Amino acid sequence: MFKGCYTASITPMRVDGTVDYDGLERLVEFQISSGIEGVLAVGTTGESPTLLWEEHNEVTERITRACKGRCQSIAGTGSNSTRETIAGTEHAAHIGADAVLLVDPYYNGPSSLEIRREYVAPVAAEFPQMPIIPYVIPGRTGTMMHPQDLAILFAEHPNVCAVKEATGDYENMALTRAVCGDTYTILSGDDDRTVEMMRRDDIRAAGVISVMSNILPGPIQRLAVAMATGDTAAADKLADDMKPLFGIVGVTTTETSPHGTVQCKARNPVPVKTLMNILGMPSGPCRRPLGRLTRQGLDVALGAVKQVFANDPGLLTPIGDFFEVDIEARLNDASLADDLIYASGY
Repeated sequence: MFKGCYTASITPMRVDGTVDYDGLERLVEFQISSGIEGVLAVGTTGESPTLLWEEHNEVTERITRACKGRCQSIAGTGSNSTRETIAGTEHAAHIGADAVLLVDPYYNGPSSLEIRREYVAPVAAEFPQMPIIPYVIPGRTGTMMHPQDLAILFAEHPNVCAVKEATGDYENMALTRAVCGDTYTILSGDDDRTVEMMRRDDIRAAGVISVMSNILPGPIQRLAVAMATGDTAAADKLADDMKPLFGIVGVTTTETSPHGTVQCKARNPVPVKTLMNILGMPSGPCRRPLGRLTRQGLDVALGAVKQVFANDPGLLTPIGDFFEVDIEARLNDASLADDLIYASGY
């Protein structure tokens, strides 16, 4: 049931750090008008670690309501507490979400066996009609569920029918296909790996849960459709044109501190929210402890979106049309960056 592009929606914030619900609804309308397959509420891109559960539920409810009958809605209900995850999934089921995404439990780091037995399986048993998508991203969680446990879950709980795969390891993905079988759905969790995951016969991904589709929903949906229908030339052209943005989901720079050079890694969603602010889309700041890009980081992010605009201006035209902004003017307005970076340097 999962194919094409699903946008891992950001959660727009006001300057005071509260959730901008009006902005959220505008962003979802933009996604739907662009032909997206579905929208994920409150994943990592939506700043799930720092939303209060009341906010988490409100964001999920608004996205689910907007998507109903128009595209699929996926609720991010995973956490590092099974009890919390069951409560979040109960809310998602109550409001009519089409599926839930369960990230591997972070920080407390259970084993793959424990993730299966003590986390995903209890949720699957409690909500047997709810499609469940485990989210395997060891770089963010410090743990991961292995393909063997995904296969056991699929056999015992058919509603655990897909995985968001963000290991970056193609051999792990191929093993998932081998042990889970042809009817299991693999979704890319990395924009820059989607084409290869869909192209490889030993992986056969069905689509992507994307970060950069916050900015490029129509083009990434078209890329996924082109790959699924065998139009690899069109998919490769789209991928090449969008590649600069696919490479900046996170931005790493080398900064100069008073005590020497330091590597500074700005992680998702800092870069994408920064660019959305520049492009005139509802976004606002990230919630602390996430903060801002450095000047170097902004140069990298802005250079990427300018290159995409140069490759094909039409990729960004829908933003200008929907939000009534002049994309080229905003990309070249240096003053827009003043409030988006650490002005004093490292």
